[in-house]
Amino acid sequence: MPNLRTYTRQMQHHWLPLLLALLSLLTATLGDPANLLLRYDQEAIRHGQWWRFLTANLTHLGWSHTLLNLMGLALIWGLFARVHATTSWLIITLVSGLGVTLGLLLFNPHIEWYVGLSGLLHGLFVAGVIGAIRQGHNREALLLVAIAAKLIWEQVSGPLPGTSEMANGPVIVDSHLYGAIAGGLIALLVRPSRAQPTD
Repeated sequence: MPNLRTYTRQMQHHWLPLLLALLSLLTATLGDPANLLLRYDQEAIRHGQWWRFLTANLTHLGWSHTLLNLMGLALIWGLFARVHATTSWLIITLVSGLGVTLGLLLFNPHIEWYVGLSGLLHGLFVAGVIGAIRQGHNREALLLVAIAAKLIWEQVSGPLPGTSEMANGPVIVDSHLYGAIAGGLIALLVRPSRAQPTD
């Protein structure tokens, strides 16, 4: 039967996605006042509200958007939690989140505001895949091809069918691209956890 030490060890490894989920749920619960204070807002950032570079990823269009992103977070963590150490995941999360908002600020001046975790999730996914490949899990290269195909589709044709309806608002596909690039680049710099390849 698992003891307290086992639970403590598990919590030490899983605190990051739990924190992201709790903050996202808290922001959703607080509603519009929190969103207006924390979302990516180009004008506010240019006037010195730097916290929005990170907090933007924790805000959402509503409960359906929040829960959709948190399901994505749970899936990614279930697939790749052990690929990187907790410290590496923290670095990947920060870099991916900053990659999204910096990308929007630099390359999408027409976008006045943005909310959502999906850009950061693309960074986590790509970082997990690259880490798994570096561990020797070569079949994960198929996932890298799949996410690259998705990103290309979005750049050429716009959001995948149905995603705007599920999110209850427009999908900013460039955020996915920026998050994926940032996550991929940082994944090449951090060392993945030691693991024996299974394929």
